[in-house]
Amino acid sequence: MIAAKPQEPWTENLTLQMICKDCKEDPPNLVEDFSAGDMICASCGLVLGDRIVDTRSEWRTFTNDDQNNDDPSRVGDGANPLLNGAQLSTNIAFGGGAAAKSRDLSRAQNKVNNDKSTKTLLAAYKQIGAFCDGMVTSKNVSDTSKHLFKIVQDESAFRGKSQDSLIAACIFIACRQCKVARTFKEVQDVTKVGKADIGRAFKHLEKFFAARNESMKAAVTESGGKHELHLLVAAFPLTDIACKGVYNPDGSGYDNVESTTPKDLCTRYCNLLGLSQKCTRISQDIAINSERTGILAGRSPISTAAACIYMASYLAGEMRSAKDVALVAGVSDGTIRNAYKIMYGVKDSLVKEEWIAQGKVETKRLPPA
Repeated sequence: MIAAKPQEPWTENLTLQMICKDCKEDPPNLVEDFSAGDMICASCGLVLGDRIVDTRSEWRTFTNDDQNNDDPSRVGDGANPLLNGAQLSTNIAFGGGAAAKSRDLSRAQNKVNNDKSTKTLLAAYKQIGAFCDGMVTSKNVSDTSKHLFKIVQDESAFRGKSQDSLIAACIFIACRQCKVARTFKEVQDVTKVGKADIGRAFKHLEKFFAARNESMKAAVTESGGKHELHLLVAAFPLTDIACKGVYNPDGSGYDNVESTTPKDLCTRYCNLLGLSQKCTRISQDIAINSERTGILAGRSPISTAAACIYMASYLAGEMRSAKDVALVAGVSDGTIRNAYKIMYGVKDSLVKEEWIAQGKVETKRLPPA
């Protein structure tokens, strides 16, 4: 018995070519009339096919041609992960000469679609955007702050707490997560929220996100121990994981970053003072050495960074006064001088010998303590 030949799946024969049966021109001179849905021979006018599918773009934009700024495009905006819901709604518009019925319908629809939670989020996002612009940070910091605030808002974990302090704490955490650390004082100057309130909210948020991290790990363990992203997405909102900087790219959870170090602040302060890249690197090395030796233990990272920059500017020959550094760092010049006095006594342990050998620095430029 001969086995039946397996039937091959249907595929279009691309070697076939449509030609006009009257003209029989090769290559054929055919035109697709999308408005009528016909395939027409341009030589003799014979209709060779009807109901032709329009394969062009489904929409067009006439913004440049229309003086009334009326865009007939039927494609809406992309979904915003920072907002709740499907965001698929119909708006009833009314113009200048609209009838009273259209106006009443639009007003009634706005009342029905009025979502208080979305309104609260939009108002908070507007605040966060303004604060981040005031701090001259990147869009990544602003987006991370908004994601953090949305997580807190969706969980309703801090009801009764001041929204301004939560926003300020979210911005502070986002700056750390995005490796552009800002101090409590800098956040306070922009948000007008007290340092104590920001500090309390920051501690509460750290505990909250750490607890969520443990819940995520527990969810992965219960699902079989496979640390895969789709398992986390199934257990938690996608926005929690999609936000880079808030959660690690490998899906391991919230990244609890250590506190700001003087080295993190040196780059920005040196940039504001107009110092060279060489002076910036020297100040960072001095900050690392001062932390290693512990000579400035107990002092804030701001005053330590300011003293390191003050010392590095004289070593590199780009002198900046203590007052100039104090204006940028936001500390008093007396604080800088006191820290510098301690550093001057152990300058041999802070200044590398290879710098002196290579001629990068000269210790004789240092002012007496």
